[in-house]
Amino acid sequence: MSSEAKTSRDPNVCVVTCALTGVLANRNQCPGIPYTPAEIGEEARRAHDAGASVVHIHARNDDGSPTFSPAVFAKIREEVRARSPVILNYSTGTMSDDVTEQATTIRETRPEIAALNMGTMNYSKYSEKRKDFVFDMVFPNTYSKIINLLRAMNEAGVKPELECFDSGHTHGVWPLVDMGVLKPPLQYSFIVNVLGGIPPRVESLQLQAQLAVPGSEWEVIGISHGHWKMLAAALVLGGNIRTGLEDHLYLPSGQMAKSNGEMVETAVGLVRTVGRRPATVDEARQILNLPRVA
Repeated sequence: MSSEAKTSRDPNVCVVTCALTGVLANRNQCPGIPYTPAEIGEEARRAHDAGASVVHIHARNDDGSPTFSPAVFAKIREEVRARSPVILNYSTGTMSDDVTEQATTIRETRPEIAALNMGTMNYSKYSEKRKDFVFDMVFPNTYSKIINLLRAMNEAGVKPELECFDSGHTHGVWPLVDMGVLKPPLQYSFIVNVLGGIPPRVESLQLQAQLAVPGSEWEVIGISHGHWKMLAAALVLGGNIRTGLEDHLYLPSGQMAKSNGEMVETAVGLVRTVGRRPATVDEARQILNLPRVA
């Protein structure tokens, strides 16, 4: 599909993605977070039944610790596919410069989409109550690391989802397009409210959307408090949205969500309230320029 063809898509249709697991939160913080491939498969089904057409997945060991094992990602794919036709989006994020496991997962498991972090940043969390940092690290994503992952995605026919935490990440896409390793139409995720990244403001989304390559699709990822407000802002501005227990643990009422399905159900209600509707899986494939499956 050409970038020109994308202008004809129905602007009232919204792709809803659900981020099921994340890498940091655990069941002590929220009992609904899935760990095992079967649990992730069940949460993917709940998300799809509630109206999500895409699920974003980090792999976990059975004890909840993070893993990049290609075998675990393959098992997750099997468990998800046994329960629903939802589109798979796998995380590739790692603090390491070595992306061998991530590239192997992409080539062997071939999710429809793989997340691709687009720049280095301070990745920190601050506690106003403690007057100290909960964690404080640098998340390195050099161009060489990005290109290694892109080459694996291109070889496997996997769509990169460009995760942009700041405006420099979005602007910095152009050399990759110029090199031909990144091919429009593009798919962006604009992450807001991570310390070190762009703040959770409507102006942030407006700037990011203006910097995106014309003809692209974009979604907002609102981290922690302000999640629901940023989803509402994206819906008004014509973007797609992501929800789920990776991004936020609470419903708008302040009550902790019991499942990813509850988060998606609430997000879909928001989509419909502003006069849009959630995309089906087939519609999401067309909107995101993904190949159809038999």
